[in-house]
Amino acid sequence: MSVGTIHNRERFLTNISKRLGRERRTEGVTRPEWKHQPQHDVYKGYSLDQLKEQLQDQCTRIHTDYVETTSVNLVSTLKKVVDVYGGGPIVTWDDPRFAEFGLSHLLGEEWPNENVEVHVWDKEKGQENIVKSEKANVGITFSDMTLAESGTVVLFSGNGKGRSVSLLPATYIAIIPKSTLVPRITQAATHIHEEIQAGHEVASCVNFITGPSNSADIEMNLVVGVHGPIKATYIIVDDK
Repeated sequence: MSVGTIHNRERFLTNISKRLGRERRTEGVTRPEWKHQPQHDVYKGYSLDQLKEQLQDQCTRIHTDYVETTSVNLVSTLKKVVDVYGGGPIVTWDDPRFAEFGLSHLLGEEWPNENVEVHVWDKEKGQENIVKSEKANVGITFSDMTLAESGTVVLFSGNGKGRSVSLLPATYIAIIPKSTLVPRITQAATHIHEEIQAGHEVASCVNFITGPSNSADIEMNLVVGVHGPIKATYIIVDDK
């Protein structure tokens, strides 16, 4: 992944200081310690099974189908969900977890032999990946982190993991290893911050997706499927 370049940072920060009517501080700045931090207390101490129950409950509120399975039964479960959605074309990430969870044969042989079109994101094909995603009926990704409180999957985009896979197809399936469950966005933000502080590479694009696309901007009437997948399914895999 290429490293971005920040332009005009010094001038931008100096201009803000002037607008605030004070000199810009370049040293001696410390992060405040807040006396009360309730964001860390939500679902504190919950087990993975308890977080899974919260996620399942939230799925009913975000118009998302919830399916539980095991690693052994993931292939058959995924096939059933795709069949319910009407089959292909299918687009997926180029993600090693598809092999780790035994899905390589399904993507590379079984579905193609059944005349189900499958496109795996190819970082060398650029725009062609986006076109394939636009035409796909089903997009499939794994969730990198999953927020039990809001029913949100967190996707770290990168080489082979194009964001179009979860945004452009008519329907979307998130495969959620139970081990990815965390209470809420607090833990996701903390994880990203800690990775940056440790000097690790973090995806330049992080998507927080909560079920199918929807909007209530017009007269507060909820409309599902306005600008993305009209249906979504979370497949929770017991990987513990």
